[in-house]
Amino acid sequence: MRLAALALFSLPLFPQSALHFQTDFPPDEFQARWAKVYDKIGPNAVALLQGTPFEGGFAFPRQTNDFYYLTGVETPHSYLLLDGRTRKATIFLPPRNRRLEQSEGRVLSADDVDLGRKLTGADSIQSTAAMQADWLNNATTIFTPASPAEGAAQQRIELQNANAAIANDPWDGRLSREQHFAGLLRARYPRAKIEDLTPVIDELRSLKSPREIALIKRASQIAGYALIEAMKGTRPGLREYHLDAAARYVFLANGARLEGYRSITAAGTANIWNAHYYRNNSVLDGGDLVLMDFAPDYHYYTSDVTRMWPVNGKFSDVQKELLGFVLEYRDAVIKVIRPGATVNQLREEAALAMEPVFKRWKFSKPIYEKAARTMVETGGGVFSHPVGLAVHDDGPYHRGPLKPGHVFSIDPQLRVNSENLYIRYEDVVVVTETGCENFTDFLPSKLEDIEKLTGGGGLIQQVPPRWVPGAK
Repeated sequence: MRLAALALFSLPLFPQSALHFQTDFPPDEFQARWAKVYDKIGPNAVALLQGTPFEGGFAFPRQTNDFYYLTGVETPHSYLLLDGRTRKATIFLPPRNRRLEQSEGRVLSADDVDLGRKLTGADSIQSTAAMQADWLNNATTIFTPASPAEGAAQQRIELQNANAAIANDPWDGRLSREQHFAGLLRARYPRAKIEDLTPVIDELRSLKSPREIALIKRASQIAGYALIEAMKGTRPGLREYHLDAAARYVFLANGARLEGYRSITAAGTANIWNAHYYRNNSVLDGGDLVLMDFAPDYHYYTSDVTRMWPVNGKFSDVQKELLGFVLEYRDAVIKVIRPGATVNQLREEAALAMEPVFKRWKFSKPIYEKAARTMVETGGGVFSHPVGLAVHDDGPYHRGPLKPGHVFSIDPQLRVNSENLYIRYEDVVVVTETGCENFTDFLPSKLEDIEKLTGGGGLIQQVPPRWVPGAK
């Protein structure tokens, strides 16, 4: 009887939750990234990164990109110390919060020392309580990111603009979280030099590993099928957000819980002209085109895919003329991409390949031919931004010859200002050992194939305005 009572008394006070940790990257991939950081900061410096703060609401929790890239840890208020002097990595985690686990689930904590080392490859797992004011007194140089940390559907330039607006608000004036952290380091370690770690991480992130490429490819596939579903559901009288809803369903049904960026679903010239249009509430009219630019956040990685199609299922002659030429240019660019060549070199080669196209193309107006030549001569945005953890990812690819593992969007854009026309198609490619792979080459590109898909059904359902249970 006493033994039974003792066993009952020793049961945990709280239910046990299964611990969540990512499975896309093994510990040795993080260790390889840390080794590159050690090489960059040198043997006399340390690097210190903050993880995301606790989410003050019910948004889906997500770690910041740099911290996830270097640890795979999603626990809020975690820290990573990479010591160039010893070439050892320490991850600091907050103590386990059992009450929080009841509503949020269990993530790595300071109580999970052995498990944390096994999952991350870190040399040491410690509690954030060990981060005392004097713990870095011997460091002469401390590297920490100066650029804002990206979270869900965020990119650096927009975060920098937002931080600047807050700093310049006379009734606010707060420093960014990164500036505040760097200020604390300067105040607590006045003898240490504080350096920016951002360029070091950007250089690492510019070349994607095979596992990263696989995730971006999967995000691209999901984005492509989402656009196909939106095409199938298109019909006059719907609103832009109906197509947005169809795409989001495909994201969720394929395991993408978040979006890489807000949906750009624009119908009609006025909305399409606004490149980052987001209201998505206009009615779809029969003679208009729809531009959709949307991709999921799949296991922290995203894509960037854009297509245009006719609301009524039939392109007009002018739409065929302009869209067809943009697609010819896109194909010419993708055909020449290869490692060892620079972006400028490839742009010149693509322009040369387009000369026979200009000779056979029938432009209905001189302004259309002029717009097409401007696009080809300037590149028209065709070699666009890197893609990865963020849709406008960090880590440039165009400063030198292309290398296998560079991932970026191909985004040719044609503008006819006098008629408010804006045409673009966008795909995401990776440079391979022999050329490139277009992650969205399965998407219909030929105009007749797009016409066949448009309005062919789909899952869009509308609830009647005064619907009640049992109503017909």
